[in-house]
Amino acid sequence: MSDSKGVTTPMFSHCKLSKHGSDTMQDPTLYRSTVGALQYVALTRPEIAFSVNKAYQFMASPLDSHWSVVKCILRYLSGTSTYGLLLMPAHPAHIFTLRAYSDSDWASDPDDRRSTSGSCIYFGPNLVSWSSKKQPLGARSSVEAEYRGLAHATSELLWLESLLSELQVPFQPPTLLCDNLSAVMLSHNPVLHAHTNTLN
Repeated sequence: MSDSKGVTTPMFSHCKLSKHGSDTMQDPTLYRSTVGALQYVALTRPEIAFSVNKAYQFMASPLDSHWSVVKCILRYLSGTSTYGLLLMPAHPAHIFTLRAYSDSDWASDPDDRRSTSGSCIYFGPNLVSWSSKKQPLGARSSVEAEYRGLAHATSELLWLESLLSELQVPFQPPTLLCDNLSAVMLSHNPVLHAHTNTLN
């Protein structure tokens, strides 16, 4: 792997992984130790969190197709070794902002049809929290999957608001951004909130 050519993305968008297959990996211990090490790398490289999350789901019985995804992540890391979290000082005259982004991929797992949610939160110019997690229940629509992702990001934002208030750090009201118009409209309409209890 040290001589491998770097790639521009940690996981290709057309890649659909399944736990079913006959290409059982000869050395599953290598797979498990490599993915375990990648979890630590994801602490400072949030852009690989989704890919590592996907690879982690097959720790019990990895296949050669899963191993090729792990090798793709390693090739990405070898080509982007200078990347990392950049922490910048905020301008002292400006009040801090809290800005969150949320997204979900609906029913992307071919085995159980569950969705994966992802979110990241910026405090001023700095990324302070990120997450990529498979949802515990299957969503019946993309709106439901996006709404669950928004709910998770909102709870993280509320916790950060509480922490900053306790530390007496002034900040502007938080902003939560999502790319699904229906989920945004559902969140803004208080009449529909009674129907969303079943989504969580």
